[in-house]
Amino acid sequence: MMSEPVVYWDTSAILSALFRDEHSAAAATHARSPGFHFVASLGWTEAYAVMGRLEREGALSKLLVDAARDALESGPWRRINAGPNWKSVPLLARLWPLRGADLWHLATAKELQSGIPELTLLSFDERLNLAAKGEGLLRT
Repeated sequence: MMSEPVVYWDTSAILSALFRDEHSAAAATHARSPGFHFVASLGWTEAYAVMGRLEREGALSKLLVDAARDALESGPWRRINAGPNWKSVPLLARLWPLRGADLWHLATAKELQSGIPELTLLSFDERLNLAAKGEGLLRT
């Protein structure tokens, strides 16, 4: 067992750390907290997709998007090559009403938790948080 907290960040948590929204203060607190902060390829990819869209549509200046890219690259996250267990996805899909990417994050976190029991999932999506709590991935 690891002695420090182990947190898996979903896309909503990453984006709240990069762009100001109602969850940014909580995301910043988590980002500054000690422990291991994991981000998988899907969250990483989705964050880059959002940044590209914001820049292409002119919603944010290139300067601000570049700052967000720098923050993603230098943030507290350890990039991991992880994904869901193929057998867990159908089971979790029957239990929880989640969008595809959120189901992927839940199943991936469950897969990581099998080797790291203290792992928790950080999300600002209500449905994903409900599922994460039900699966023992949130500590309240």
